[in-house]
Amino acid sequence: MIFGAALWASLPVPSLMIDGDDTIIMSNPAAESFLNLSAKSLEGQRFWDRVMIDAPLEGPFVRARQNRTSLFVNDVDVGGGERPPLLCNVQFAPLQGDNETMIVMISPREIASRVSHNNYSGKAAKSAIGMAEMLAHEIKNPLAGITGAAQLLSMGLTPEDQELTDLIVAESRRIVKLLEQVEQFGNLRPPKLMPVNIHDVLDRARQSAAVGFGAHMLFVEEYDPSLPPTLADADQLLQVFLNLLKNASEACKEAGTIRLHTFYDAALRVRRTDGTQARLPLQIEIIDDGPGLPPDIADDIFEPFVSGRENGTGLGLALVSKLIVDGGGWISVDSVPGRTLFRISLPIAPKEMLTGED
Repeated sequence: MIFGAALWASLPVPSLMIDGDDTIIMSNPAAESFLNLSAKSLEGQRFWDRVMIDAPLEGPFVRARQNRTSLFVNDVDVGGGERPPLLCNVQFAPLQGDNETMIVMISPREIASRVSHNNYSGKAAKSAIGMAEMLAHEIKNPLAGITGAAQLLSMGLTPEDQELTDLIVAESRRIVKLLEQVEQFGNLRPPKLMPVNIHDVLDRARQSAAVGFGAHMLFVEEYDPSLPPTLADADQLLQVFLNLLKNASEACKEAGTIRLHTFYDAALRVRRTDGTQARLPLQIEIIDDGPGLPPDIADDIFEPFVSGRENGTGLGLALVSKLIVDGGGWISVDSVPGRTLFRISLPIAPKEMLTGED
């Protein structure tokens, strides 16, 4: 019996056990993490009320129970609690030796596909760096000459003609600011990975946003104070949070709400390009109630020079993706009108770095 309980708790796939009344009688830790609900809030509840599956499965499930057969459903959205739905494969199977109890196993598929896309976006961001640096170098120097010449010309002109030279100076300075963003995007400094308190960095970003570009927004903090330190570059992580908060604030032209949500998801693992697996259990979500991403760019939002804003450079989110990927993390986005959610998944800092042991 002890072995069976240990085996159930050790299953890496989110799993639930359902009795003949469709009541959840057991849940493993992976299911709690996936649904973002505790065992206490799951067990004793009706399965169909706690687990949202975007498919008409109740009828086929009843037949599978009656016939003591398995039921497989692929590529359906599954969600629960505060977690947004993920694309999953779901398997229902009868418990041997029991005429009514069924086991449900949920295998997320969207994580793998998004990680692949995220890695691709990171490579695309890096491939644009050479062009970005070339443009910045070739354009900034002539602009300085144009600005200086316009200022000299303005000294001997009438006020009416000075309006034209002022326009030249103003537009040249605007382009210089754009090129400074391009140069920032081309910064290849490797991350200095150290133990970082996620909430300290989030609070710094929130405070900066609240007195600046996000002064019209309401910030709601939903933190899990038990989260351990992550392994990250604190300065780069702050830059990521500021970029995401700025995007969320600019998406809501009038007053809106930005939720900062942190939680632990032990089930999340990603496969690196070298074939090894990495655990990314620390989750940070930045959620706004703005209009959402334009559907035509939603799938490419982390690509360089893709922007949903008028006069946007399309470098902000590409830079965010690059910084997260370079630091060994993962970023994704879910967006519908009224709710855009950026999720960052990060690793835990190794114990030896926290204790100072070799």
